[in-house]
Amino acid sequence: MSEVQAMPTTSAAAGGSPTAAVQVRGVSKRYGDRRAVDDVSLEIHRGEFFGLLGPNGAGKSTLIEIMEGLRRADTGTVAVFGESPWPRNTALLPRLGVQTQSSAFFVRQTAVEHLRTVAALYGAPRSAVDTTLESVGLSAQRRVQVENLSGGQRQRLAIASALVHGPELIFLDEPTAALDPQARRALWEVLRGLKAAGRTIVHTTHHLDEAEALCDRIAILVDGRIAVTDSPHNLVGASRAPSRLMLPLGRLDEQRAAAIEGVERVTVEGGSLVLETHAAGRVLAAVDRITGLDGVQTRTASLEDVYLDLTARLTGAGRSGHPTTETTEP
Repeated sequence: MSEVQAMPTTSAAAGGSPTAAVQVRGVSKRYGDRRAVDDVSLEIHRGEFFGLLGPNGAGKSTLIEIMEGLRRADTGTVAVFGESPWPRNTALLPRLGVQTQSSAFFVRQTAVEHLRTVAALYGAPRSAVDTTLESVGLSAQRRVQVENLSGGQRQRLAIASALVHGPELIFLDEPTAALDPQARRALWEVLRGLKAAGRTIVHTTHHLDEAEALCDRIAILVDGRIAVTDSPHNLVGASRAPSRLMLPLGRLDEQRAAAIEGVERVTVEGGSLVLETHAAGRVLAAVDRITGLDGVQTRTASLEDVYLDLTARLTGAGRSGHPTTETTEP
C-alpha cells in the first residue's frame, strides 16, 4: 500500500476540544408521505472511522446525501467542519471525497486519464494519480479504457476518484460491494492507512464484518431513525445474541443435544449440528462429558448478530408512532 500523507495536527492532538467533522441536529426528510430520515442527530469526530448501517430503505443514502450537501433537509441543521453544506458549498468541496454506489465515469478515457481529469478538477498534483491507482490496486489497468474495466475495477476507480485530491472527509457508500474477498481485504488496508493519516471516514456497508473490523463507532438506522450509536466492541459486549457451538454431524443426535441444560435451540447448518446457548461454558462441559470436544467449534456473538437482533426487533414491532430507541455514547 502506498504511503498516505498525514493530516496536519489539530487541537485534538494538543488536548483541546476539536470541532466535529460532521454535526447533524434534528434532521428530517420526507418524500411524499414517507419520512426517509426522522429527527436524526449525530456527531462524527475528526479522524474517526464512522459506520452507518441499516436495512435497505432505512434512510442511509438520504442522510449521507444531506451531509454531503447533495440534498436539502426539510428540518434540522448540518455542519461540516463548522460550515453548512447546503446550499452547495463550493468552499467545502476540495475537503470532501465522495464515492457513491452509481458513480459517473469518462468511459472513453483510460483509467489513468480519467483519474488525471478528476485530479485536475481539484487542482491535485499529477503525482497523486499514480499513487492513488497503486493504492487501490489498479496500476495494471491504468491504460485500460474505463468502459472495458470489470465491475469490481470500476468500483476501485470510483474509490480512487474520491481519494486522489487528498480530502479530509471521505464518504464511502458500499465501497467493497463489487470486490472479491482478496480485493476487499486489500482495500481495508488502504482505508486503515487513511484513518492513520488523520482522515475522517463515513462508511455505509452491508458487510457487517467490515464494519466490525474498521469502524470506531457505528450508528444503526432503522426506518429513518437512529436505533443505537456505539463502538462495535461495546455493542457486541452488551449483546443478547447467543453463542453457537458447532459439532460434526453424527456425533450427537438433535434430541439429546436439545436436552442439554442451557441449550436454547438446535439446528443443522453446513454439515454441523449447531447448539445455541447463553451458557457456553456449561454446555461445552456437558458436550465434553457426552462425546468429547474434538472437532467442536465455538462462535461468540458478532456485530452481525447484534444488527440482526436489533433490526428484527424494531422492524417486527410495527411502527404505530416511534419506538423507543436505545442510544449509547462511548
